[in-house]
Order: sequence, then C-alpha cells, then structure tokens
Amino acid sequence: MTYLNLNQLSAKLGGRSRSSIYRDVDNKRIPAPIRIGSRLYWIESEVDEAIAGAHSEAA
Repeated sequence: MTYLNLNQLSAKLGGRSRSSIYRDVDNKRIPAPIRIGSRLYWIESEVDEAIAGAHSEAA
C-alpha cells in the first residue's frame, strides 16, 4: 500500500491546489485522507480508483 502526502497528490492530480483538493474531498470526488501521527495521507490505490471512476462517468 502506498501513501501520498498532499504535495504528491497535487502532482498526481495535475498540480491542483490545496483548496481544490479539499473541495474534491468535501464533494466526494476523491477519498478523505487518513491521519498517521500528525500528518495526512491519501491511499494511492483509492485515489486511482476515484480518478478511474470519474473518467468512466464522464465518458
């Protein structure tokens, strides 16, 4: 299992801003982050599934 921090997630999503990423989380477009210690991380496989689902809905 691979975890992405905010900077890595932003790069994966084409350079989206922090506020755009959290708006996507609020609108359930991408999964919510998990807390490990005091930091937030996203599970890469869940993010990939959300991206794939968004592409299939758009098609």
